Amino acid sequence: MTGPNPATSFPLGGIKTLCFLNNVVNLKNVSIGDYTYYDDFENVQNFARNIRYHFEFTGDRLVIGKFCQIASGVEFIMNGGNHLTSGISTFPFSIFGSGWERAMEGKSFPIKGDTIVGNDVWIGYKALIMPGVRIGDGAIIATASIVTKDVPPYAIVGGNPARVLKMRFTDDDIRRLLKLRWWDWSAEKITRNVDLLSSASIEALERCD
Repeated sequence: MTGPNPATSFPLGGIKTLCFLNNVVNLKNVSIGDYTYYDDFENVQNFARNIRYHFEFTGDRLVIGKFCQIASGVEFIMNGGNHLTSGISTFPFSIFGSGWERAMEGKSFPIKGDTIVGNDVWIGYKALIMPGVRIGDGAIIATASIVTKDVPPYAIVGGNPARVLKMRFTDDDIRRLLKLRWWDWSAEKITRNVDLLSSASIEALERCD
């Protein structure tokens, strides 16, 4: 046994509201790791619709790691939604043309960089991730949170704006887990040790083969 096939779109068989995302979403500048799943109350295609303001000309990427768990209604706001805030008006005159193009001469819209979600991240129902945010491995994003800044590995964040509520492990244990990088193990090794991955014993995980 080597676990579910990562190339399967719907790993629960007849249930079509949960998918392994990288087999369902095929968008330019969006990268999703193996086994990351999305669970939607209506249609898994909603995930692609919930990547907002992701215009090709901005060039920003959404990168999601392996083994992430993404709940229904999660949204990502990308850099295409940014407006110029240093001027008197925030109105995007230039996009309408007809003589307004010169509004952006010598200027550029703010770009906050790629949005990066690490591995084994749980993002709760209707959470909103803002542009350029980096979410560390093993983090948990609480329901309806609005994430406006980077999230440390193995942190639990919640609220609007989201803040760290607690850390899942001690600093030393987090260092050990980040060194283990279990999500990069072979499917065979994960399958052999799946009971340990759902236990609280980091020491046992470090000893496993």
